[in-house]
Amino acid sequence: MFTFTNFLAASTIEEAYDELVKNRKNVILGGTSYLRMGNTNYNTAVDISNVPEIDKITEKEDSFEIGAMVTFRQLETDKNLYSWFPVISHAVEDIVGVQLRNNVRIGATVFTKHGFSDLITALLCLDTCVVLHKGGEIKLEDFLNEKEIRKDILVKIIIKKEKLTTSFKCVRKSKADYSVLNMAVSADENGKMRIAVGARPGKAVLAHETMNYFSGNSDVTAAGEILKKEITFGSNMRGTKEYRELLGAALLAKAVKEVK
Repeated sequence: MFTFTNFLAASTIEEAYDELVKNRKNVILGGTSYLRMGNTNYNTAVDISNVPEIDKITEKEDSFEIGAMVTFRQLETDKNLYSWFPVISHAVEDIVGVQLRNNVRIGATVFTKHGFSDLITALLCLDTCVVLHKGGEIKLEDFLNEKEIRKDILVKIIIKKEKLTTSFKCVRKSKADYSVLNMAVSADENGKMRIAVGARPGKAVLAHETMNYFSGNSDVTAAGEILKKEITFGSNMRGTKEYRELLGAALLAKAVKEVK
């Protein structure tokens, strides 16, 4: 359980940011589902749930804008978003239960770059940007590659509309557990693919060499071997490096077959 000394219910993002940067032990509150897993004492907890418009999914002509306080349940059930990108709903629909999905927020999940996240993997196979209050708009892949966590606030996520076929695959030891490995694949009308791999157990990454291979080839067995060499897999309590390598090749074969 986390604790805090002071509390601020911010009415604007600017107010929240001003308080956040006053002390390195200040923290932004989202759904707090994952903050509860730790045992940390914070100085000031800044609640942004009263900030207007950041709890909505907005469809625009060329994109979807998803506010930081949008819940996983909203992502799962939004019909317009599903019609374009069903991979997002499929990535979150089996995470524990509806009660948790009603509480977990997209902004906190993406901003903290959780390595176990199924959602980040799904977003990475799409043309996704994050919008930070001070940092502006950044490609999701570039944001994930940053080594340090910024002292900033994620305001929204933008997904560019594209006609894609998508697939999300993962393996869990039990329904309520984190993924041992997850994978999301998208293919456009010309067959160009994006392949994202997460829970390696590190944060999600794009498999660029494997993606390039599919630009002129179709042998999924050979692609699986490229994936094993390209992606850094590791071991933890849920699985070994060798097990994840085998899973990666198997999930790739299933996902590619599905998008084709």
